Amino acid sequence: MNKQEKPEALKAEDDFAIRKTSEKKESNDHFYALNEVPKDSIKEITTVLDWEDLIIDNRSLEDVNDIKRWMKFGRKLMEDWGMSGKINPGYRALFIGPRGSGKKLTASLLGKSGDLPVYRIDLSMIVSKYIGETEKNLSRIFAKVDGQNWILFFDEADSLFGTRTNVQDAHDRYANLETAYLLQGIENYAGLSILSVNNKANIDSAFLRRLQSIIHFPMPDSEMRLKLWTQSFPAQVKLSNDIDLSDIAQQFELSPADIMEVVQYVSLHSIEDGTHTILLRHLMNGIRRIMKKEGGVL
Repeated sequence: MNKQEKPEALKAEDDFAIRKTSEKKESNDHFYALNEVPKDSIKEITTVLDWEDLIIDNRSLEDVNDIKRWMKFGRKLMEDWGMSGKINPGYRALFIGPRGSGKKLTASLLGKSGDLPVYRIDLSMIVSKYIGETEKNLSRIFAKVDGQNWILFFDEADSLFGTRTNVQDAHDRYANLETAYLLQGIENYAGLSILSVNNKANIDSAFLRRLQSIIHFPMPDSEMRLKLWTQSFPAQVKLSNDIDLSDIAQQFELSPADIMEVVQYVSLHSIEDGTHTILLRHLMNGIRRIMKKEGGVL
């Protein structure tokens, strides 16, 4: 009986390991400077918000609490309880959800609660069409963060991940090698690594099995949207009597980021008008702008 063929992602890891052992290793990984990666691809992110400002469902919140638990007790588990060497260092999580669903805010809040810097790494800018360049960019990043206790937030990870069961050309093969390189990098990193994607279907199942947490950030339901609307307006303003936030929340399926964008829009109009009242026409215009941007019709 023939042995079962390995998944393509695992083949890529083997190919990567063979290739790396045949290459001359740099004597000092910190030879690579962070500023050699594409400009603006890495930025520290912070937030002035708190956990009560994050509106996500209870199941997702419980999963986020698992990460907070590791941040608090992970070192004790590895050092005092003798698990170092038995399990990989660090913690690897995947955030799945549409734009503006709270993924980046959650990463920022984790950093704030743990008093740790959070660096957003835009993988759409790291990935290169030139073979081998993506790995070089990732190598420079992991060399820089080695030994640091930072939270790494790999945003736009859809640009790198993909289920490639049929490798048809060299670019497909190298795409798998790039994914394997990223996986090895975050598995060796002793801190928290968060990968952010819009669509789980784009990620190879072999990769998913190597992560500790997979957390979904779905679009908020009407009840969650009402809570977002209610708590998002500045304390200085009041709503005109013809605004029914419950009705607005029921009608329009907006993300948390969309709602904040509308709040900013109407608040600026209120300031321009010299009043502290939010008018319905401004609110509807703000929603209309969001719908138009997303390709919808109001």
